[in-house]
Amino acid sequence: MRLVEIRLLEGPNIYRLEPAVRIEVVAGRASAWRGSRLPPPAEWVALGRHLALKDVPAEVARVARWVAFLSQRPDARTGGGQAHRPGVAVHRSADPGHWVVTYGWTRAGVAHEIGATAVRLAGRGSEPSRGDPRVDSWLRRVERAGRADDRPPAWIRDVERSLPIVSVTGTNGKSTTTRLISHIAVTAGRRTGSTTSDGVLVDGRLVESGDWTGPRGAAKVLGRADIDLAVLETARGGILLRGVGYESNDVSVVTNVSADHLDLQGIHTLPELADVKSVVARITRPDGWAVLNGEDRLVARMARRVRARVCLFTTDPRTPRVGRHLARGGRAELLEDGWLVEREGVVRRPIVPVAAVPITLGGLAEHNIANALAAVGAARGLGLAPGVVAHGLRSFAPDAENLPGRLNLYQLGGRTVIVDFAHNEAGLGALLDVADRLAGRTRRGTPGRPLAVIVGTGGDRPPDALAAIGRLAGTRADRVLLKETRTYLRGSTRQAVLAGLSAGLAQAARDPAATPVFPDELSALRFEIEAGPPDEVLAIMCHEQRGEVAAELLAQGGRPIQS
Repeated sequence: MRLVEIRLLEGPNIYRLEPAVRIEVVAGRASAWRGSRLPPPAEWVALGRHLALKDVPAEVARVARWVAFLSQRPDARTGGGQAHRPGVAVHRSADPGHWVVTYGWTRAGVAHEIGATAVRLAGRGSEPSRGDPRVDSWLRRVERAGRADDRPPAWIRDVERSLPIVSVTGTNGKSTTTRLISHIAVTAGRRTGSTTSDGVLVDGRLVESGDWTGPRGAAKVLGRADIDLAVLETARGGILLRGVGYESNDVSVVTNVSADHLDLQGIHTLPELADVKSVVARITRPDGWAVLNGEDRLVARMARRVRARVCLFTTDPRTPRVGRHLARGGRAELLEDGWLVEREGVVRRPIVPVAAVPITLGGLAEHNIANALAAVGAARGLGLAPGVVAHGLRSFAPDAENLPGRLNLYQLGGRTVIVDFAHNEAGLGALLDVADRLAGRTRRGTPGRPLAVIVGTGGDRPPDALAAIGRLAGTRADRVLLKETRTYLRGSTRQAVLAGLSAGLAQAARDPAATPVFPDELSALRFEIEAGPPDEVLAIMCHEQRGEVAAELLAQGGRPIQS
């Protein structure tokens, strides 16, 4: 048996909705994961499921027994006169040969030393025995570790917070939805703090830049005295590495689940990724609302595990599961006959025409219609009136101020330029859908204006994800330019990222050698403005140089298009 890591999760996580210690070990022969990103349900790995000790390798079961033994001894008290009773559980990992043991904790030193001692003793083949003369020395070691580090988990308990929380997660659309919910709340007179991958905002104004979508960002907002509502974008990485930073939320939103950041932290498939993101919905208070994408099977099935009331949203009102939900008296936010509409059982509440919602670009941006419906569900979950919600939707423009780098449109002579944060296959697909419509084209090949795309993404993507991006670009655009994203290599190399994208171009019957490569987004943009057709639609996957790209477009005479 080999120890991989002992990790202290300081808040709700995929194993339990409270702080947990996660011990990962390899037992027997380990091998690299291989398989489908969306396997049949019978092959799904439920990461949080508790396994019977008889169903796991003997050495892993010994680790669990040692953890339980060391934790429940009165010598291993955690303070307040209460013995540490952690509810030890064993879980299957998605990585073949890997296993996970979890237990709760209240003091960091005790928690970590219990795990380290349990692994060491289990590795020797020892079984817990109260008659073993060495027990006292092991327990004293645990207690010394507790005195050296008696730090409690850093999560924010419900008794410690006075602000309502809206939590937003998903693969795509998190930042847009978070900013839109915040804007609606601000227009309703709520003093709102929010976190996004761009930074911390107060009433829509950036007060601290950086990616604050983890527990540290939540603590920054929840600790402020100048707000009365928190709207928090909650990313996958923080949940996996530290847990959610607070005990519960009042409203949750899950936008979608699609392939992104796979093969990181032991997450390989879409159902596993959905397990991670479901934590945000599962910690929603029973009197709150979980707003779930009714068109996404993996998201909609989260309704089975939540304690809160459920609101589904969909751009297709014919979605069967939404119909069944409404028949049971449930609530849903729908696109109906050109309107955003709320239905609750048989009650119908029109909210606003799609054409009046700027982020939908008059209905061209279907993914932003979905984001708007999600925001409606969240705002209604907060108790805001339909008219107030409609006013917020009408007054939120997709420009560089409200949504920097998210579907920002510019007109440059006869050329239309779209600057977007698209960073995975689903995001690029949504970007190209908008570009197609702006170019007057359909996927069936209707002639229209030329379409060019500047493609590149971060390095923390597996080869199949990079190839999917290249293949999609090569299949749908007339011209493809590759750009490097060197700030976000994240342990990979520029050559590896370009190789993955190029492999996808080859799959689309494009010659990678004939595809120009640029060191950054700005140089790719300048080249295309000079060399590309003057009437084209140009879409840019823009991550590193949003400010520089926007300034360049304005300097060359471009003007923002508001809707």
